[in-house]
Amino acid sequence: MNVLIVDDEAPARRRIRDLLEREPDVRVMGEAADGADAVARIQAGAPDVVFLDIQMPKLDGFGVIETIGIDRMPVVVFITAYDEHALRAFEVQALDYLLKPFSPKRFGQALGRIRQRLAGPAPAQLARQLEQLLLSVQPVRFLQQLFVEKGRDREILLRVDRITRIVSDGNYLRFLTVDGEFLKRGILADVEARLDPEKFLRINRSEVVRLDEVAEFQPWFHGDYRVKMKDGTVLTWSRRYRARTSLGA
Repeated sequence: MNVLIVDDEAPARRRIRDLLEREPDVRVMGEAADGADAVARIQAGAPDVVFLDIQMPKLDGFGVIETIGIDRMPVVVFITAYDEHALRAFEVQALDYLLKPFSPKRFGQALGRIRQRLAGPAPAQLARQLEQLLLSVQPVRFLQQLFVEKGRDREILLRVDRITRIVSDGNYLRFLTVDGEFLKRGILADVEARLDPEKFLRINRSEVVRLDEVAEFQPWFHGDYRVKMKDGTVLTWSRRYRARTSLGA
C-alpha cells in the first residue's frame, strides 16, 4: 500500500515513518507538514492510505477532506489529541484513529484495520462514513479557505474572508476578491452550501455576494431588487432568490 503521512510536527511524522518502514507491504510515498501540501500530494499521487493529523494551522485535517472531496479521499487514519468524548464519533463511524501519544501495538492494530478496509467496503460506504463523521464532530463548519487557480498550472489557498463576490461562468467560478480575481472549476450551489449565510447571500442564478460589501438594496420591478455594491457595481437580486432567505421575507 502507498501511504502519505500528514502532520505539522516533524517528530510525529518521523515516528510514523519509522513504524511504517518495518512493514514489507507498505511504501511511504511522502510526507506533508500542512493541509495545503497534503491536498497537493493527494491530488498528484493518489495514495491508498493517508495518516492525517486533525489539528494543523491554516488548513486542518477536516479541511483537507473537504477540499479533496469526501468521495475522492483515500482510506484515512486520523491522528488526533481529541479527548475520549470526541473520539466516540470516530468509533461510531468505524473510522480508525491514533490518539497521541500512541504505542507501537496500537499502531499495529490500525495497520491491521487498514488492510481489512482496503479489501473491504466500497468507496461509497467509506464516503458516507466520512460525511457522517464531519457532521458529528463539527455540526456547523463553514468554508474558511479553498484552492483557486492563479495563472497556468498554479493554485493558491484563498481565504474566504477576502472574497467580495462569486460569479458562475460556464464550468468555472470567478472569485472576485480584494486581491484580484481567481478561477476554480465548480458549481456555485456547491460552494454556496458551505458558506456562512450570515456573511454571504445568493442573489440570482449566477452570483453570490458578501453582505459586508453591499452598499444598499433598492426595490425594483416585479419583486426584484437592485444590489449596489460598495465598488459601484449594480446587480440584481431576483424575486426567486429573495424568497429563499429571511432577508427577502
